[in-house]
Formats: sequence, structure tokens, C-alpha cells
Amino acid sequence: MADREWIRTKDRLVETIVRLGFREDLGIAVAKNLGSPKAMERMISYLIHVKPKSEELLVDEMLAICSEIAAWREKKASEEANARYNEMLSQGL
Repeated sequence: MADREWIRTKDRLVETIVRLGFREDLGIAVAKNLGSPKAMERMISYLIHVKPKSEELLVDEMLAICSEIAAWREKKASEEANARYNEMLSQGL
């Protein structure tokens, strides 16, 4: 099920990029770098609303989305480590 969702979202992203006049291989590369359907949906929304005129703007937004996702993952990992540390402090070794 998740694979079908990824493929469907990737196809929509590539189609949106091609409709804006960019190459299909750029769309495929963007989809692979974004990785998740949710990230690709964010990119599709950006493309529809902003309609970037250059590949540089498109790639810059992709990198910004990737950066935000990495920061979120790092924050969640830090919160989990902090919770485990606090649990260890309260229960002892």
C-alpha cells in the first residue's frame, strides 16, 4: 500500500515538474531526494503556487524541504534520548 502511494505521488510530482517545462529526469531526481509522499506533496504544493521559472529555484525548495525534514528528525531523536535519560535518572541504573 505504501509503495503504491509513493509511486502515485512521485508520478504526480514528475508530471507537475514536466508541465512547468522542466525535464522528466529532474522530477525523478527530486522525488528520490525528497523520499516520502508527504515531502513530495509539499513540493507539489510549492510548484503549483509559486511556479518557479528556473531549475535552481526548484532545487532550492527541494533542499529546503529536505533540510526541514532532517531538522525535525534530529529534534525527535533528541527528544527520545532526553526522555530515556530522564527515565534512567528517575529509576536509577
